[in-house]
Amino acid sequence: MRFAKKSLDLQRNDKWIPPHLLSIKEREINIQFMDYNTKRKKLPMPEYGRNIQNMVDYLMTIEDRTKRNQMAQAVIDVMGNLYPYLRDVAEYKHKLWDHIAIMTDFKLDIDYPYEPPSPDLLHEKPKRVPYNQQDIKLKHYGLITKKLIEAAIEMEGEEQRILIEQVANQMKKLYMAWNKDSVEDEKIFMDLEEISENKLKVPRDIKLTDAKIASPTPTKKKKKKK
Repeated sequence: MRFAKKSLDLQRNDKWIPPHLLSIKEREINIQFMDYNTKRKKLPMPEYGRNIQNMVDYLMTIEDRTKRNQMAQAVIDVMGNLYPYLRDVAEYKHKLWDHIAIMTDFKLDIDYPYEPPSPDLLHEKPKRVPYNQQDIKLKHYGLITKKLIEAAIEMEGEEQRILIEQVANQMKKLYMAWNKDSVEDEKIFMDLEEISENKLKVPRDIKLTDAKIASPTPTKKKKKKK
């Protein structure tokens, strides 16, 4: 916020007076000259700030094309200095020239080193990202569990039993992460058979390990010394 000091300094012998010491009439005069951000032009790219935008606006007033090109390059260098860690990013310079075109509403007539973007690009809706929907029974066990069970269906003998036991133990951990209450092994066996559409029969002599979910320990607040 900036105050128009000159209009009031003449009344106070060229001395600036803090706003809270001004008279009501002087404050009213000051309010008329206050410069609020809300009254300024909206920044197309706020991350560069008002000063960079003023530099870009100045480019629009330069009539000589050669000088305009030189000044545009100087502004690009200043914009690059704001984010030096991005200089190694691919097409970094290309992005800066695109940004300067956006900040001038695509009206800056210079010799761009790259093809400037189209104004329609800003209003183009992003393409819909396809989401791979999977029909998973008991979704808290996840897709990987389902695939492991499908792999176990194709196995036989001891190899199948080992995989069933490993999958069941993992399912118990996932169940405890989803539901903090204790769970019986029989519940895990029934869920495994349901996911396999009863193509697997879990041997009931399998003993699952206890799944313990570590809970975060509360931090003690340090007492301030008096």
